[in-house]
Amino acid sequence: MKKPLVAFAVLSVLFPVHGAATAEPSHNGPRIALAFHTMYGVDGPFVGEANAIRGVSGDDLPWEVEHFVNGTLTTNGHLKVVVRGLVFKNVDEVPPEKRGKNDEPDFRGVVSCLTESDESATPTVNVVSDGFHATEEGDADIDAKLDLPNPCVAPIVFVTGDDPSKWFAVTGFEKEEGD
Repeated sequence: MKKPLVAFAVLSVLFPVHGAATAEPSHNGPRIALAFHTMYGVDGPFVGEANAIRGVSGDDLPWEVEHFVNGTLTTNGHLKVVVRGLVFKNVDEVPPEKRGKNDEPDFRGVVSCLTESDESATPTVNVVSDGFHATEEGDADIDAKLDLPNPCVAPIVFVTGDDPSKWFAVTGFEKEEGD
């Protein structure tokens, strides 16, 4: 019976538990609320208004993220999104002159939160960043400080153009063959 107590004592010294049972955070400052390395370009049933996400409709044409995207949202509302290759898809629905290109001068970040209005309601609040220069190749660096509602539950990040009511990309993914 002594072996488990000795093992527990040794593990307690090697791996102490600090603040695990406390309700207070163990550090000061903003924390990362959401980090992502993928986004889903509007496509299929998400194109258009029929299947809007939290009141934000998909663009009228399909988009894709050709290269990569990387982003974070902190608890103080700092949104950073590095977008590379957010362009119109190369499909029949897209006019040939737009395929593989971005025609928006700026991209915006939109953070969608569920929040509280009273004890029985959880309204959606969408907060929009200023525009950040976007290239024809679909590259942009969004770096914004947003005034998010408190609480901000189940945040979703969209990339839009000048019209924040139509998204081009949203946090999420589509499995590729071989994934």
